[in-house]
Amino acid sequence: MKGTLRLMSAAGALMLAATTAPAMAGTTADLLKRLHEKGILTDDEYQELLKGQATETPQAPAAAAPAPAVTPDASGGAGYVRMTDSGVGLQIGDVTLKFSGSVNGFYVHDNGDTPGPGKAVTGGVATVGGNSSAVRNGLLPGFLKVEASTSLDGWDVGAHFGMYPGINSVDYSAGGGANGAGNPRALQTAGIDFRQTYLTFGRAGFGEVKIGRDIGLFASEAILNDITLLSSGTPAGNVAPSNTTLGRIGTGYIYTDFQPQITYTTPSFSGFTASVGIFEPLSSLTGPAESNKQPGFQAKFVYDGKLGDVGTRIWVSGISQKHDVIAGPDYTGWGWDAGAKVSLGPVTVVGTYYDASGLGTTALNLFDTDGLGNKRDSHGFYLQGLATFGKISFGGSYGQSNLDYANSADALANPTLVDKNSSWVGQVRYGLNSWVTLLGEYINTRSQAHNGNKATSDAIAAGAILFF
Repeated sequence: MKGTLRLMSAAGALMLAATTAPAMAGTTADLLKRLHEKGILTDDEYQELLKGQATETPQAPAAAAPAPAVTPDASGGAGYVRMTDSGVGLQIGDVTLKFSGSVNGFYVHDNGDTPGPGKAVTGGVATVGGNSSAVRNGLLPGFLKVEASTSLDGWDVGAHFGMYPGINSVDYSAGGGANGAGNPRALQTAGIDFRQTYLTFGRAGFGEVKIGRDIGLFASEAILNDITLLSSGTPAGNVAPSNTTLGRIGTGYIYTDFQPQITYTTPSFSGFTASVGIFEPLSSLTGPAESNKQPGFQAKFVYDGKLGDVGTRIWVSGISQKHDVIAGPDYTGWGWDAGAKVSLGPVTVVGTYYDASGLGTTALNLFDTDGLGNKRDSHGFYLQGLATFGKISFGGSYGQSNLDYANSADALANPTLVDKNSSWVGQVRYGLNSWVTLLGEYINTRSQAHNGNKATSDAIAAGAILFF
C-alpha cells in the first residue's frame, strides 16, 4: 500500500510537471531524482518510473494555465509528512519526529480470599479481602512516546521521551508517586509516570550508546515476552487501583524497572548482540538505611535467528550492585536470568528462569535482606504458550517466584514471610484491526508463607489495548 501511494504521488508530480512547466530536456528525470533523494521513492520505484519516462514518445507542449504561486515553508521546501512503520512520522529537513503510543482499559473482577486465620502472607500478591470490581489499566499504563532522530557527521542520534499516564486517579499523599495507591474519588486526577528520558548515538559497525532513563537490562526480556504485558494478570489492589496491575511480576520474574543508566549495545554479529551498562545504585526497599557509593552493573546477551522454519530468541542477563549499609554489614546483591522464545508456525513458546541473592522478590530490592543486611536468596520461572489462528489467539502460562530465609534467626523473626507466589493465566485475544486488540483473561493467583499460611484469589479481565 505504501509503495502504491508513493507511485501515485510521483505520477501526480510528473503530471503537474508536464502541465505547468515548459518542456525541457531532463525536467522529468530531475524531478524523479529529487523524489528519490527525499525518500518518497524507493530504489526500485525510482528505476521503474525512470525507465518508463525514457520510453515515452515526446509530444509538443500543450498550452496550460500559469502555475499557482508556491510559498516555501520554514524548512526551505525540504519538509514533508511521511508514514513510518509505526506511530506517526513527520520529516522536517533532516530530522524525523515520531509519535507513538498506546491506550488500554479493562473491567477487572477480583475474587479475593476471605480474611481470617492462616491467610496472612508478608509479600504475598494474592488478594485477601473478598470480591472487588474495577475499570482500570492492565500491566501497561497508557503511554505517549516522542522521538527526534537524525544523522549528523556520520552518526545516528536521537532524543527519546516516554510519558505513561494511567486512567485511574492516584493518591499522591500516600507516597509512591504516579504509581502509588489509587484514589477512586471525585475531583481527583490520574498520574503521569515519566519513565523514559534518554539520548542515543551510534552508527553501523559501532553499535549504540544510550544515556538517560529507560528500561533495565536484567529481566527485561522476561516482561517484554510475557503475554500479560498486554492484559491484566494478577490485579493487586483492585479496590483502589493504581496505574497498573502486576501482570506476572512477582509470579515468575523480578520487575526490571526503568532506571538511570549509561548503556552500550554492540552491532549484531550473525544475530548476536551484547549490552552492558552502569546504573544508578538502588537502595533496599525493606532493609536498613544505605549510603551507596558505587554504581550498579547490568548486562544482557541476545541471539535472534532461525533454525529452518523455527524462529528463536535466546537471552541471558545479569545484575550486580554493592549496598553500603550505614549501620550493619555491607552486601552485594546479584542475579541472573535466562530464557528462550521459540516460534513454529502459529505457535510461540517462552520459558524463563532466574536466580538471585540479595535482590529480593517482585521488585528490585524488595525483601532482599532480613533487615540487618543478611541476604535472602530467590529464584523463579515461567512457562508460556500462545497459538494464533488468523485474528484469534489463545494463550496460557504458569509461573512462580520463591524467596528463602537469610538464616534461622530470620525464620524466627519473620514467620509469615512469603515462600512462594504463583499464578495460572489463560488468555484469549482478537485482533479487531491493526491498532486495536480485544482481550479476555482468567487469572488464578496463590501466595504461601514459610509458616504454611496460604491465600488464593481468582480474577477475570476483559477489555482492549490500542497501539499506534
